[in-house]
Amino acid sequence: MDTLYKLYLGSTGICTDSRRIRPGCIFFALKGEHFNGNRYAKEALARGASLAVVDEPELADLEGSQGYLVADVLTTLQQLAHHHRRQFDVPVLAVTGTNGKTTTKELLAAVLGRRFALHHTPGNWNNHIGLPLTLLGMPAETNFLLLEMGANHEGEIKALCQIAEPTHGLITNVGMAHLEGFGSFERLRKAKAELYHHLAEKKGLAFLNLDEPYLQEMLPESLHRFTYSSQHAQADCRVEAVQTQGTIRLAFEQTGQRFTAHLQLSGRYNFQNAMTAVAVGLYFEVPPEDIVFALEHYRPAMNRSQWVEKEGYRYFLDAYNANPTSMRLALEDFVSREASVKIAILGEMFELGSYAEKAHAELLDYALQLPLDSVLCVGSGFRQTAEERGVPYFEDVRVLQSWLKTHPFPKGAHVFLKASRAVALERLLEVP
Repeated sequence: MDTLYKLYLGSTGICTDSRRIRPGCIFFALKGEHFNGNRYAKEALARGASLAVVDEPELADLEGSQGYLVADVLTTLQQLAHHHRRQFDVPVLAVTGTNGKTTTKELLAAVLGRRFALHHTPGNWNNHIGLPLTLLGMPAETNFLLLEMGANHEGEIKALCQIAEPTHGLITNVGMAHLEGFGSFERLRKAKAELYHHLAEKKGLAFLNLDEPYLQEMLPESLHRFTYSSQHAQADCRVEAVQTQGTIRLAFEQTGQRFTAHLQLSGRYNFQNAMTAVAVGLYFEVPPEDIVFALEHYRPAMNRSQWVEKEGYRYFLDAYNANPTSMRLALEDFVSREASVKIAILGEMFELGSYAEKAHAELLDYALQLPLDSVLCVGSGFRQTAEERGVPYFEDVRVLQSWLKTHPFPKGAHVFLKASRAVALERLLEVP
Protein backbone atom coordinates (compact mmCIF):
# COMPACT_ATOMS: atom_id res chain seq x y z
CA MET A 1 0.00 0.00 0.00
CA ASP A 2 2.90 2.38 0.69
CA THR A 3 4.08 2.10 -2.93
CA LEU A 4 0.63 2.71 -4.36
CA TYR A 5 0.05 5.60 -1.95
CA LYS A 6 3.24 7.32 -3.12
CA LEU A 7 2.10 6.90 -6.71
CA TYR A 8 -1.28 8.34 -5.76
CA LEU A 9 0.32 11.39 -4.11
CA GLY A 10 2.28 12.03 -7.29
CA SER A 11 -0.79 11.67 -9.50
CA THR A 12 -3.56 14.10 -10.44
CA GLY A 13 -6.13 11.96 -8.66
CA ILE A 14 -8.27 8.87 -9.20
CA CYS A 15 -10.42 8.02 -12.23
CA THR A 16 -12.76 5.07 -12.67
CA ASP A 17 -14.25 5.99 -16.07
CA SER A 18 -11.94 5.64 -19.08
CA ARG A 19 -14.00 8.29 -20.90
CA ARG A 20 -13.17 10.92 -18.27
CA ILE A 21 -9.46 10.51 -17.86
CA ARG A 22 -7.43 13.43 -16.54
CA PRO A 23 -3.78 13.50 -17.63
CA GLY A 24 -1.62 12.02 -14.88
CA CYS A 25 -4.46 10.30 -13.00
CA ILE A 26 -4.55 6.71 -11.75
CA PHE A 27 -7.21 4.59 -13.42
CA PHE A 28 -8.90 1.98 -11.20
CA ALA A 29 -10.39 -0.78 -13.36
CA LEU A 30 -13.53 -1.46 -11.33
CA LYS A 31 -15.89 -4.29 -12.18
CA GLY A 32 -19.67 -4.29 -12.02
CA GLU A 33 -22.59 -6.45 -13.00
CA HIS A 34 -22.57 -5.07 -16.54
CA PHE A 35 -19.02 -3.77 -17.00
CA ASN A 36 -15.37 -4.72 -16.52
CA GLY A 37 -12.96 -1.83 -16.19
CA ASN A 38 -10.01 -4.09 -16.99
CA ARG A 39 -11.12 -4.03 -20.62
CA TYR A 40 -10.61 -0.27 -20.72
CA ALA A 41 -7.21 -0.09 -19.00
CA LYS A 42 -5.27 0.38 -22.24
CA GLU A 43 -7.72 3.02 -23.41
CA ALA A 44 -7.30 4.89 -20.10
CA LEU A 45 -3.52 4.88 -20.48
CA ALA A 46 -3.78 6.06 -24.07
CA ARG A 47 -5.91 8.97 -22.87
CA GLY A 48 -3.22 10.05 -20.41
CA ALA A 49 -3.58 8.03 -17.21
CA SER A 50 -0.24 7.50 -15.49
CA LEU A 51 -1.17 4.09 -14.07
CA ALA A 52 -3.91 1.47 -14.43
CA VAL A 53 -4.78 -0.60 -11.35
CA VAL A 54 -6.10 -3.93 -12.64
CA ASP A 55 -6.94 -7.35 -11.23
CA GLU A 56 -6.63 -9.50 -14.37
CA PRO A 57 -3.06 -10.85 -14.67
CA GLU A 58 -2.88 -10.64 -18.46
CA LEU A 59 -3.09 -6.85 -18.15
CA ALA A 60 -0.32 -6.43 -15.61
CA ASP A 61 2.38 -6.00 -18.28
CA LEU A 62 0.97 -2.87 -19.86
CA GLU A 63 3.31 -0.56 -21.76
CA GLY A 64 5.98 1.18 -19.73
CA SER A 65 5.14 -0.70 -16.52
CA GLN A 66 1.90 1.21 -16.33
CA GLY A 67 -0.09 -1.77 -15.09
CA TYR A 68 -0.44 -2.28 -11.33
CA LEU A 69 -1.79 -5.76 -10.56
CA VAL A 70 -3.82 -6.30 -7.39
CA ALA A 71 -6.03 -9.10 -6.09
CA ASP A 72 -9.19 -6.98 -6.24
CA VAL A 73 -9.44 -3.43 -7.59
CA LEU A 74 -12.39 -2.33 -5.43
CA THR A 75 -10.79 -3.59 -2.23
CA THR A 76 -7.56 -1.82 -3.16
CA LEU A 77 -9.46 1.43 -3.81
CA GLN A 78 -11.09 1.19 -0.39
CA GLN A 79 -7.80 0.39 1.34
CA LEU A 80 -6.08 3.31 -0.36
CA ALA A 81 -8.90 5.63 0.70
CA HIS A 82 -8.66 4.37 4.29
CA HIS A 83 -4.91 4.95 4.29
CA HIS A 84 -5.39 8.49 2.96
CA ARG A 85 -8.08 9.26 5.57
CA ARG A 86 -5.65 8.20 8.32
CA GLN A 87 -3.23 10.94 7.31
CA PHE A 88 -5.77 13.53 8.57
CA ASP A 89 -6.38 14.15 12.26
CA VAL A 90 -9.63 16.05 11.68
CA PRO A 91 -13.30 15.73 12.64
CA VAL A 92 -15.05 13.27 10.35
CA LEU A 93 -18.84 13.58 10.47
CA ALA A 94 -20.90 10.76 8.93
CA VAL A 95 -24.55 11.33 7.96
CA THR A 96 -27.00 8.53 7.23
CA GLY A 97 -30.75 7.95 7.53
CA THR A 98 -33.81 6.99 5.52
CA ASN A 99 -34.92 10.45 4.44
CA GLY A 100 -33.16 13.78 4.10
CA LYS A 101 -29.55 12.68 4.38
CA THR A 102 -28.39 14.41 1.19
CA THR A 103 -30.25 17.65 1.96
CA THR A 104 -28.97 17.53 5.55
CA LYS A 105 -25.44 16.95 4.27
CA GLU A 106 -25.71 19.91 1.91
CA LEU A 107 -27.07 22.18 4.66
CA LEU A 108 -24.27 21.02 6.96
CA ALA A 109 -21.72 21.72 4.24
CA ALA A 110 -23.06 25.25 3.85
CA VAL A 111 -22.86 25.87 7.60
CA LEU A 112 -19.57 24.12 8.40
CA GLY A 113 -17.91 25.60 5.33
CA ARG A 114 -18.25 29.02 6.95
CA ARG A 115 -15.60 28.06 9.51
CA PHE A 116 -13.64 25.07 8.20
CA ALA A 117 -11.66 24.07 5.12
CA LEU A 118 -14.38 21.53 4.48
CA HIS A 119 -14.36 18.54 2.14
CA HIS A 120 -17.67 16.74 1.69
CA THR A 121 -19.46 14.09 -0.34
CA PRO A 122 -20.34 15.44 -3.78
CA GLY A 123 -23.89 14.71 -4.91
CA ASN A 124 -24.89 11.35 -3.48
CA TRP A 125 -21.54 9.54 -3.64
CA ASN A 126 -22.53 7.65 -0.53
CA ASN A 127 -21.80 4.01 -1.32
CA HIS A 128 -18.86 1.57 -1.31
CA ILE A 129 -17.37 3.29 -4.39
CA GLY A 130 -18.45 6.90 -3.94
CA LEU A 131 -17.22 7.16 -0.36
CA PRO A 132 -13.64 6.01 -1.14
CA LEU A 133 -13.55 8.37 -4.11
CA THR A 134 -14.70 11.19 -1.84
CA LEU A 135 -11.91 10.41 0.62
CA LEU A 136 -9.30 10.29 -2.13
CA GLY A 137 -10.47 13.66 -3.39
CA MET A 138 -9.65 15.26 -0.02
CA PRO A 139 -7.18 18.18 -0.42
CA ALA A 140 -4.19 18.47 1.88
CA GLU A 141 -5.60 21.58 3.58
CA THR A 142 -8.82 19.85 4.67
CA ASN A 143 -9.59 20.31 8.36
CA PHE A 144 -13.15 18.92 8.40
CA LEU A 145 -14.57 15.94 6.52
CA LEU A 146 -18.32 15.51 5.99
CA LEU A 147 -19.50 12.20 4.56
CA GLU A 148 -22.87 10.88 3.49
CA MET A 149 -23.40 7.13 3.96
CA GLY A 150 -26.13 5.14 2.24
CA ALA A 151 -27.09 1.50 2.57
CA ASN A 152 -29.38 -1.05 0.96
CA HIS A 153 -28.27 -4.03 3.04
CA GLU A 154 -27.08 -4.87 6.55
CA GLY A 155 -23.36 -4.45 7.06
CA GLU A 156 -22.91 -1.65 4.50
CA ILE A 157 -22.79 1.20 7.03
CA LYS A 158 -20.37 -0.83 9.13
CA ALA A 159 -18.11 -1.35 6.11
CA LEU A 160 -18.20 2.35 5.21
CA CYS A 161 -17.33 3.25 8.81
CA GLN A 162 -14.33 0.93 8.68
CA ILE A 163 -13.07 2.81 5.62
CA ALA A 164 -13.78 6.35 6.81
CA GLU A 165 -13.47 6.00 10.61
CA PRO A 166 -15.91 8.79 11.49
CA THR A 167 -15.39 10.61 14.77
CA HIS A 168 -18.91 12.05 14.80
CA GLY A 169 -22.17 10.90 13.27
CA LEU A 170 -25.89 11.40 12.95
CA ILE A 171 -28.90 9.51 11.69
CA THR A 172 -31.53 11.83 10.23
CA ASN A 173 -34.41 9.40 10.81
CA VAL A 174 -35.51 5.83 10.22
CA GLY A 175 -38.42 5.15 7.87
CA MET A 176 -39.74 2.77 5.26
CA ALA A 177 -37.22 2.55 2.42
CA HIS A 178 -34.95 -0.03 0.75
CA LEU A 179 -36.95 -2.84 2.35
CA GLU A 180 -36.14 -5.04 -0.63
CA GLY A 181 -32.54 -5.22 0.58
CA PHE A 182 -33.16 -5.21 4.32
CA GLY A 183 -36.16 -7.52 4.42
CA SER A 184 -37.87 -5.82 7.36
CA PHE A 185 -38.12 -2.51 9.15
CA GLU A 186 -36.38 -3.98 12.20
CA ARG A 187 -33.38 -5.05 10.12
CA LEU A 188 -33.29 -1.60 8.54
CA ARG A 189 -33.09 -0.02 12.01
CA LYS A 190 -30.33 -2.42 12.96
CA ALA A 191 -28.38 -1.50 9.82
CA LYS A 192 -28.63 2.25 10.43
CA ALA A 193 -27.54 1.71 14.05
CA GLU A 194 -24.22 0.35 12.77
CA LEU A 195 -23.05 3.97 12.70
CA TYR A 196 -23.87 4.41 16.38
CA HIS A 197 -22.07 1.21 17.31
CA HIS A 198 -18.95 2.25 15.40
CA LEU A 199 -18.93 5.61 17.20
CA ALA A 200 -19.40 3.93 20.58
CA GLU A 201 -16.49 1.59 19.89
CA LYS A 202 -14.24 4.48 18.82
CA LYS A 203 -15.40 6.77 21.66
CA GLY A 204 -16.92 9.20 19.19
CA LEU A 205 -20.01 11.39 19.47
CA ALA A 206 -23.49 11.17 17.97
CA PHE A 207 -25.79 14.11 17.23
CA LEU A 208 -29.25 12.99 18.33
CA ASN A 209 -32.54 14.53 17.20
CA LEU A 210 -34.89 13.96 20.14
CA ASP A 211 -37.92 14.75 17.95
CA GLU A 212 -37.39 11.68 15.76
CA PRO A 213 -38.81 8.30 16.84
CA TYR A 214 -36.62 5.20 17.27
CA LEU A 215 -33.25 6.99 17.43
CA GLN A 216 -32.90 7.14 21.21
CA GLU A 217 -33.61 3.44 21.65
CA MET A 218 -31.05 2.61 18.93
CA LEU A 219 -28.28 4.53 20.72
CA PRO A 220 -25.77 2.50 22.80
CA GLU A 221 -25.73 3.71 26.42
CA SER A 222 -21.98 4.31 26.36
CA LEU A 223 -22.07 6.59 23.32
CA HIS A 224 -21.43 10.30 23.90
CA ARG A 225 -24.22 12.41 22.47
CA PHE A 226 -25.21 15.99 21.70
CA THR A 227 -28.98 16.32 21.61
CA TYR A 228 -31.19 18.81 19.81
CA SER A 229 -34.91 19.35 19.54
CA SER A 230 -37.72 21.78 18.83
CA GLN A 231 -39.87 20.24 21.58
CA HIS A 232 -37.76 18.91 24.45
CA ALA A 233 -36.50 21.42 27.02
CA GLN A 234 -33.70 19.12 28.18
CA ALA A 235 -31.99 19.09 24.76
CA ASP A 236 -28.47 20.50 24.50
CA CYS A 237 -29.67 22.68 21.62
CA ARG A 238 -33.19 24.03 21.10
CA VAL A 239 -34.38 25.26 17.71
CA GLU A 240 -37.81 26.80 17.30
CA ALA A 241 -39.96 26.18 14.24
CA VAL A 242 -41.38 29.67 13.76
CA GLN A 243 -42.98 28.71 10.43
CA THR A 244 -43.02 25.50 8.39
CA GLN A 245 -45.98 26.15 6.09
CA GLY A 246 -44.58 27.79 3.01
CA THR A 247 -40.86 28.33 3.37
CA ILE A 248 -39.22 27.52 6.70
CA ARG A 249 -38.47 30.12 9.33
CA LEU A 250 -36.59 28.96 12.41
CA ALA A 251 -35.06 30.55 15.50
CA PHE A 252 -32.40 29.65 18.05
CA GLU A 253 -30.56 31.28 20.91
CA GLN A 254 -26.86 31.57 21.57
CA THR A 255 -25.16 33.49 24.40
CA GLY A 256 -28.49 35.08 25.30
CA GLN A 257 -29.17 36.42 21.81
CA ARG A 258 -31.98 35.24 19.52
CA PHE A 259 -31.22 34.49 15.88
CA THR A 260 -33.74 33.80 13.13
CA ALA A 261 -33.26 32.33 9.66
CA HIS A 262 -35.71 32.28 6.74
CA LEU A 263 -34.86 29.42 4.38
CA GLN A 264 -35.80 28.76 0.77
CA LEU A 265 -36.98 25.29 1.79
CA SER A 266 -40.48 24.14 2.65
CA GLY A 267 -42.01 21.42 4.79
CA ARG A 268 -41.75 20.15 8.33
CA TYR A 269 -39.42 17.39 7.14
CA ASN A 270 -36.94 19.98 5.85
CA PHE A 271 -37.20 21.84 9.15
CA GLN A 272 -35.70 18.75 10.77
CA ASN A 273 -32.79 18.88 8.31
CA ALA A 274 -32.23 22.59 8.94
CA MET A 275 -32.45 22.12 12.71
CA THR A 276 -29.72 19.49 12.45
CA ALA A 277 -27.48 21.96 10.61
CA VAL A 278 -28.02 24.56 13.35
CA ALA A 279 -27.23 22.11 16.15
CA VAL A 280 -24.09 20.72 14.52
CA GLY A 281 -22.92 24.20 13.57
CA LEU A 282 -23.26 25.46 17.13
CA TYR A 283 -21.49 22.40 18.51
CA PHE A 284 -18.51 23.06 16.23
CA GLU A 285 -18.54 26.76 17.17
CA VAL A 286 -19.64 28.17 13.85
CA PRO A 287 -20.67 31.78 14.63
CA PRO A 288 -24.49 32.09 14.81
CA GLU A 289 -24.46 34.86 12.21
CA ASP A 290 -22.65 32.53 9.81
CA ILE A 291 -25.17 29.77 10.45
CA VAL A 292 -28.01 32.14 9.56
CA PHE A 293 -26.19 33.33 6.44
CA ALA A 294 -25.49 29.78 5.26
CA LEU A 295 -29.07 28.60 5.77
CA GLU A 296 -30.64 31.60 4.10
CA HIS A 297 -28.40 31.34 1.06
CA TYR A 298 -28.88 27.59 0.55
CA ARG A 299 -30.84 26.70 -2.58
CA PRO A 300 -32.15 23.17 -3.21
CA ALA A 301 -30.98 21.51 -6.41
CA MET A 302 -30.83 18.13 -8.15
CA ASN A 303 -34.67 17.79 -8.31
CA ARG A 304 -34.96 17.88 -4.51
CA SER A 305 -37.88 19.80 -2.94
CA GLN A 306 -37.79 22.45 -5.65
CA TRP A 307 -40.63 24.79 -6.65
CA VAL A 308 -40.58 25.39 -10.39
CA GLU A 309 -42.69 27.96 -12.25
CA LYS A 310 -43.43 26.99 -15.85
CA GLU A 311 -46.04 28.02 -18.40
CA GLY A 312 -48.58 29.18 -15.85
CA TYR A 313 -48.16 26.24 -13.47
CA ARG A 314 -46.33 25.93 -10.16
CA TYR A 315 -44.65 22.55 -9.72
CA PHE A 316 -43.34 20.99 -6.53
CA LEU A 317 -40.53 18.82 -7.92
CA ASP A 318 -38.95 16.15 -5.73
CA ALA A 319 -38.03 13.52 -8.28
CA TYR A 320 -34.73 12.40 -6.81
CA ASN A 321 -36.02 9.71 -4.48
CA ALA A 322 -39.18 8.49 -2.81
CA ASN A 323 -40.44 6.05 -0.19
CA PRO A 324 -43.73 5.81 1.73
CA THR A 325 -42.54 8.05 4.58
CA SER A 326 -41.11 10.85 2.43
CA MET A 327 -44.12 10.72 0.09
CA ARG A 328 -46.59 11.27 2.92
CA LEU A 329 -44.57 14.09 4.48
CA ALA A 330 -44.21 15.89 1.15
CA LEU A 331 -47.92 15.50 0.34
CA GLU A 332 -48.82 16.81 3.79
CA ASP A 333 -46.80 19.96 3.13
CA PHE A 334 -48.11 20.33 -0.42
CA VAL A 335 -51.81 20.30 0.54
CA SER A 336 -51.19 22.84 3.34
CA ARG A 337 -50.39 25.54 0.76
CA GLU A 338 -52.89 27.96 -0.70
CA ALA A 339 -53.76 27.19 -4.33
CA SER A 340 -56.87 27.31 -6.50
CA VAL A 341 -56.18 23.83 -7.91
CA LYS A 342 -53.98 21.12 -6.38
CA ILE A 343 -52.94 18.09 -8.43
CA ALA A 344 -50.73 15.24 -7.24
CA ILE A 345 -48.72 13.08 -9.63
CA LEU A 346 -47.42 10.08 -7.71
CA GLY A 347 -44.51 8.17 -9.22
CA GLU A 348 -43.52 4.61 -8.43
CA MET A 349 -41.41 3.89 -5.33
CA PHE A 350 -38.64 1.32 -5.80
CA GLU A 351 -36.71 -1.09 -3.54
CA LEU A 352 -39.68 -1.95 -1.32
CA GLY A 353 -39.52 -5.72 -1.89
CA SER A 354 -42.55 -7.73 -0.79
CA TYR A 355 -44.04 -4.58 0.78
CA ALA A 356 -44.26 -2.77 -2.59
CA GLU A 357 -47.87 -3.60 -3.51
CA LYS A 358 -49.20 -2.73 -0.06
CA ALA A 359 -47.08 0.45 0.13
CA HIS A 360 -48.39 1.81 -3.17
CA ALA A 361 -51.97 0.98 -2.25
CA GLU A 362 -51.69 2.65 1.15
CA LEU A 363 -50.09 5.75 -0.33
CA LEU A 364 -52.73 6.14 -3.01
CA ASP A 365 -55.51 5.69 -0.46
CA TYR A 366 -53.86 8.33 1.73
CA ALA A 367 -53.60 10.76 -1.21
CA LEU A 368 -57.26 10.21 -2.13
CA GLN A 369 -58.29 11.36 1.36
CA LEU A 370 -56.42 14.66 1.03
CA PRO A 371 -57.91 17.92 -0.33
CA LEU A 372 -56.58 17.37 -3.83
CA ASP A 373 -58.47 18.17 -7.02
CA SER A 374 -57.00 15.16 -8.82
CA VAL A 375 -54.46 12.39 -8.38
CA LEU A 376 -52.52 10.66 -11.18
CA CYS A 377 -50.14 7.71 -10.92
CA VAL A 378 -47.04 6.85 -12.95
CA GLY A 379 -45.21 3.52 -12.91
CA SER A 380 -46.22 -0.14 -12.68
CA GLY A 381 -46.16 -0.18 -8.89
CA PHE A 382 -49.42 1.76 -8.92
CA ARG A 383 -51.13 -0.10 -11.79
CA GLN A 384 -53.38 -2.50 -9.89
CA THR A 385 -54.39 -0.07 -7.14
CA ALA A 386 -54.98 2.82 -9.54
CA GLU A 387 -57.20 0.70 -11.76
CA GLU A 388 -59.18 -0.56 -8.75
CA ARG A 389 -59.67 3.02 -7.46
CA GLY A 390 -60.46 4.48 -10.89
CA VAL A 391 -57.42 6.75 -10.77
CA PRO A 392 -55.68 7.72 -14.03
CA TYR A 393 -52.61 5.51 -14.46
CA PHE A 394 -49.68 5.91 -16.87
CA GLU A 395 -46.95 3.42 -17.59
CA ASP A 396 -44.23 6.09 -17.76
CA VAL A 397 -43.66 9.83 -18.09
CA ARG A 398 -43.73 9.70 -21.89
CA VAL A 399 -47.28 8.32 -21.88
CA LEU A 400 -48.36 10.95 -19.34
CA GLN A 401 -46.85 13.72 -21.49
CA SER A 402 -48.93 12.58 -24.47
CA TRP A 403 -52.10 12.46 -22.37
CA LEU A 404 -51.52 15.98 -21.03
CA LYS A 405 -51.56 17.39 -24.58
CA THR A 406 -55.29 16.71 -24.69
CA HIS A 407 -55.98 16.92 -20.94
CA PRO A 408 -54.09 20.03 -19.75
CA PHE A 409 -54.23 21.13 -16.14
CA PRO A 410 -56.10 24.37 -15.34
CA LYS A 411 -53.77 27.37 -15.49
CA GLY A 412 -52.48 28.41 -12.07
CA ALA A 413 -52.61 24.84 -10.75
CA HIS A 414 -50.07 23.63 -8.20
CA VAL A 415 -48.73 20.23 -9.29
CA PHE A 416 -46.99 17.74 -7.01
CA LEU A 417 -44.28 15.57 -8.65
CA LYS A 418 -42.51 12.97 -6.56
CA ALA A 419 -41.09 9.53 -7.41
CA SER A 420 -38.04 7.33 -7.16
CA ARG A 421 -35.11 8.42 -9.31
CA ALA A 422 -35.57 5.79 -12.05
CA VAL A 423 -39.03 7.16 -12.92
CA ALA A 424 -37.38 10.43 -14.05
CA LEU A 425 -40.51 12.39 -13.27
CA GLU A 426 -38.69 15.67 -13.91
CA ARG A 427 -38.99 14.91 -17.63
CA LEU A 428 -42.59 16.01 -17.37
CA LEU A 429 -41.26 19.58 -17.33
CA GLU A 430 -39.30 19.04 -20.52
CA VAL A 431 -40.70 19.59 -23.99
CA PRO A 432 -41.71 16.12 -25.32
